[in-house]
Amino acid sequence: MRLEPLRRKDIARCVEIEKILFPGDDPWSSRAFHSELDAGNFYLAARPDEGDELLGYAGLAVVGRRRGEYEAMVHTIGVAPEHQGHGIGKALLRALLERADEFEAPVFLEVRTDNETALGLYEKHGFERLGIRKRYYQPSGADAYTMVRPARTRDEVAG
Repeated sequence: MRLEPLRRKDIARCVEIEKILFPGDDPWSSRAFHSELDAGNFYLAARPDEGDELLGYAGLAVVGRRRGEYEAMVHTIGVAPEHQGHGIGKALLRALLERADEFEAPVFLEVRTDNETALGLYEKHGFERLGIRKRYYQPSGADAYTMVRPARTRDEVAG
């Protein structure tokens, strides 16, 4: 598997995957993905070593003006159901965290409180639960945890 920048021609497949992964909620639209790419946010595609199939995608935004003030937010991670359980989500998350580490930024995200697989992945990568957002996901009304992974300095990343 290889990771590379998400391309605009991938967006239709991202939307298809979103509809499968989040059927009871409001999955991301084509417009949302285009907006993220237009904003210059860091988006990746996971593809097989051979071929162009989109296996999964992930996106991260970093805000701030200088070191010590940056914050990163995981906007999305999605892996097509037929490709789950093969480390693709983990690889995408690690790539997002490496990007955030370049800015020494803490990383925030929201995740459904009932998504045990994602919670386990995030906790293994140093995320802690900060709080709960009641009825965060719509229209289902599912709750979300807000989680954070503290900023890592260059020395911590190198060590």
